[in-house]
Amino acid sequence: MKRSLLLMFIILVVTQLSYGQLWKSKRWYLTGAAGPSFFFGDVGGYSQSINILGFKDLTFLQTRFNVNANVKFRFMQDINGRVSFTYGMLHATDERGSNQERGFEATMNFFEPVLMGEYYFIKNRTERSWLFIKRRNSTIGSFFKALDFYFLTGIGGISYSIKPNDALAATNPDLKGFAPVIPFGVGSSIILTPEIDLGFEVAARYAFTDYLDGYTSQYSNSNDVYYFMNFTFTYKLKTSSRGWPSFR
Repeated sequence: MKRSLLLMFIILVVTQLSYGQLWKSKRWYLTGAAGPSFFFGDVGGYSQSINILGFKDLTFLQTRFNVNANVKFRFMQDINGRVSFTYGMLHATDERGSNQERGFEATMNFFEPVLMGEYYFIKNRTERSWLFIKRRNSTIGSFFKALDFYFLTGIGGISYSIKPNDALAATNPDLKGFAPVIPFGVGSSIILTPEIDLGFEVAARYAFTDYLDGYTSQYSNSNDVYYFMNFTFTYKLKTSSRGWPSFR
């Protein structure tokens, strides 16, 4: 009886250790993302007295796009590091808001390199299945068991150029610049196959400048902020015995 209990205990320990090592077989991720971008600056928008939560500033006029590529490395089971590069556009206009008579408008092109970390506060249980990883069982199982949820933050910068309309250009804006940014947000993904995840991410960027749109006012009490709302596609690469990605 004691031998049977000891054998069962050993099997359970070995099984858990094996599950704990499965994620190490794919530690390098390639991710592409795209979606709308939203800008909150001094051009456009409503005054805070009539727009406390900022929802009235979420309009199609203030919306543009972004595309992103990033490389991730999985340091721990629930922690990833990420190098991210984003190109996109931002837009600001007084056409709808509290300053329509001012008539300012600006379109901003930008490139943003960022170094981030991801913390998974909910990790999917599907990747712990040896049968799933070895493709001996193609079913995902429960939808909720295949989901990940994570926080992200980091540090980076934004290189931007501004195309103002005539009214804004008359204020002599600086048309190019670079500023540090701090990203922060949340994301979710679902594991479809051992190599492929699909996901959705909402992340804000706090810029250390108030001139992304080429304008600031005496009433401004904070720097510019912009948001990305992206759909993501992730491909996981096998990890070699030396820890480097393998394309075989």
